Amino acid sequence: MRVSNLLMPTLRELPAEAEVVSHQLLLRAGFIRKAAAGVYTLLPLAWRVIRKIEQIIREEMDRQGGQELMMPIIQPAELWHESGRWDVYGPELFRLKDRHGRDFCLGPTHEEIITALIRGEINSYKQLPLLLYQIQNKYRDERRPRFGLLRGREFIMKDLYSFDRDEAGLDISYNKMFEAYTNVFRRCGLRFRPVVADSGAIGGSDTHEFAVLAESGEATILYCENDECGYAANEERAEAVASTSTGNMAPLEMKKISTPDCRTIEEVALFLKLPPEKMIKTMIYSTEKETVAAMVRGDREINEVKLYNALGCIRLDLADEETVLRVTGAPAGFAGPVNLKGVKLVADREVMTLANAVCGANENDYHLVNVNPGRDFKPDIIADIRLVKAGEPCPVCGAGLHEAKGIEVGQIFKLGDKYSKALGATFLDENGKARPFIMGCYGIGVTRTMAAAVEQNHDERGIKWPVQIAPYHVIVVPVSTKDKDQVNAAEEIYQNLVTGGVETVIDDRPERAGVKFKDADLVGYPIRITVGAKGLAEGKVELYSRLEEQTMMVPLGDVVNAVKSKLRELAAG
Repeated sequence: MRVSNLLMPTLRELPAEAEVVSHQLLLRAGFIRKAAAGVYTLLPLAWRVIRKIEQIIREEMDRQGGQELMMPIIQPAELWHESGRWDVYGPELFRLKDRHGRDFCLGPTHEEIITALIRGEINSYKQLPLLLYQIQNKYRDERRPRFGLLRGREFIMKDLYSFDRDEAGLDISYNKMFEAYTNVFRRCGLRFRPVVADSGAIGGSDTHEFAVLAESGEATILYCENDECGYAANEERAEAVASTSTGNMAPLEMKKISTPDCRTIEEVALFLKLPPEKMIKTMIYSTEKETVAAMVRGDREINEVKLYNALGCIRLDLADEETVLRVTGAPAGFAGPVNLKGVKLVADREVMTLANAVCGANENDYHLVNVNPGRDFKPDIIADIRLVKAGEPCPVCGAGLHEAKGIEVGQIFKLGDKYSKALGATFLDENGKARPFIMGCYGIGVTRTMAAAVEQNHDERGIKWPVQIAPYHVIVVPVSTKDKDQVNAAEEIYQNLVTGGVETVIDDRPERAGVKFKDADLVGYPIRITVGAKGLAEGKVELYSRLEEQTMMVPLGDVVNAVKSKLRELAAG
């Protein structure tokens, strides 16, 4: 490919709309252009990267016995009503009507469609297991699309669904996908971690996220410092280890004391001259069914995902001021679990270890001291509902936990019979008994993987693509297009590389060398071959490795072999 013919509209200025590095660089380097909020056109360079990621995915899915198909993007509402998700999925679901007034949605995911397909086509255990996948556009009406391809409303995703006869079969399918995903992201040249995660709107039991490590990542990952342990979880699912009591174990008489204008834990701690870990933080929430008082130790934060799972609710929101006043009798800042009527009490496990603690008195400007869980209040639910932070002990081996930022690029789920039961999808076992399929689902964000690769591999000059997914491997740059010797040598090198199977472009534009070098660095070609007068005089050209930022002089006759050798070296890491 000749750069003069390549649709590569590079930008010199930093786009004002772009907040994160991948968004900035993919716009500046001419990979993407915005069509609408959260919707992007993928230009030729981006599409080459996408196709390479897709090919790696296909090879790894096929290696595990996956079969590729293609399901419709437009899905009938009836199937979503059967699964119960039409009303539950929320405003992210793109809903539309056809000319006859029938409800449809644009697929954000395909559990309903695939389950209905298998319900009609598979009827015997002899036809199992099945691994079916597609690579397709997905649609989610994000409230605030941002970060370019990292959080869009239209994106490319690979989703695979497994169908097994029992949980043992699901374990095998799940482990196959765990291995396949590990191979996919390794082959894409990315640094990543598989972490225990929350299943969210998809549902199911066990699930792992695959997170690309990057400082700009939205996900917080906690992992054990002991490499032999291997524990890692995202912040939503990291399991807390409850500490022992921080107070005098002999219960004292509970008392109400005045705490004027002390609403926050910090203010109460300062007023009473007590550490925050001696206090009970009580937050009031509303669900679709009831009002909830959730409690954690004063120096902790509530993990709303854990609370949501503990309650088994559909909707969870912080209660408004009116609700707080109605249920507690006091404004926000003075809530406590003692004598709190008509409210479900949910206590973190750590709260139950406290002795002679402090909490709100449900009265303006008053708190209770010497509060003892079990004696003074009895929670309806005791569960791990707090956020875990770096430095806390690993729940598996007790070593310290470290923290890192990551970008979720894939997730695998054990669905069990969640969808097969809801949609009546069954097969006959060897005894002729109808049983629901045991399912799993496994997704990879293809466009997000491309953006995550940029977040992880860049510098101040531009992108530094891993060789495995670079749009082209080599760019040949003649320093001066007015010098016939340079042009002829560059053309010969270009043709030899293309003939030798190396993905190569030649920058044949009549631009200054500095412009060409800047564009080459911005786009991120792994290797740049520079043909200049000084080198040609010695029968050599310059080979520059973008990833290593190293330069070497190579004889003209050895260019193809030197390039291939360097590409193998870079791909091997």
